[in-house]
Amino acid sequence: MGKITHFVHQSLDGFIEGPNGEFDWPRMDEELSAHAQALTESADVFLYGRVVWDMMSGFWPRAEELSTHPHDLAFAPVWREAPKVVVSSTLTEADWNTRVINTDVIEQLTALKDSGTHLLLFGGSTLAGFLTEHQLIDEYQIFVHPVVLGGGKPVFTTPQQRLDLTLAESRTFDSQVVLLRHERIS
Repeated sequence: MGKITHFVHQSLDGFIEGPNGEFDWPRMDEELSAHAQALTESADVFLYGRVVWDMMSGFWPRAEELSTHPHDLAFAPVWREAPKVVVSSTLTEADWNTRVINTDVIEQLTALKDSGTHLLLFGGSTLAGFLTEHQLIDEYQIFVHPVVLGGGKPVFTTPQQRLDLTLAESRTFDSQVVLLRHERIS
């Protein structure tokens, strides 16, 4: 059986981007970068909503031109080669080994999971909330960064229901980022 893991960076006050859309605050030290690399290597498919897809596809194909950070340089070729799925009601096609799903989202992602596929959902509060509401996310790896943004986009825009989870792991990285890994209770 496959699974969906939600991988997201958030501020201490629960936002995935600042009030003006800024995402310049995550601290990717060597230790956290190694963990993120191991997590991405464990996945069969990278999963995105359209907004995060736009950000990722605007950066990773040209990351070596835009950054000298070791994490970026190591992840860029992995990103370009990895199979990807984008869930979008507006996008019809995408480059970089990417499949677009715009209908029957629950059914198509459930079929991927049932086939044994491990999907890694990168950020995205709308898609994360939608998949949480439909109980498709099996594991949450939330990286809490030592910053208060004072507003912005919350980690989840939905669901409007309670969901009980179990803490499977917590860990503090050298950068003072704290991983909270929770699993859905079946």
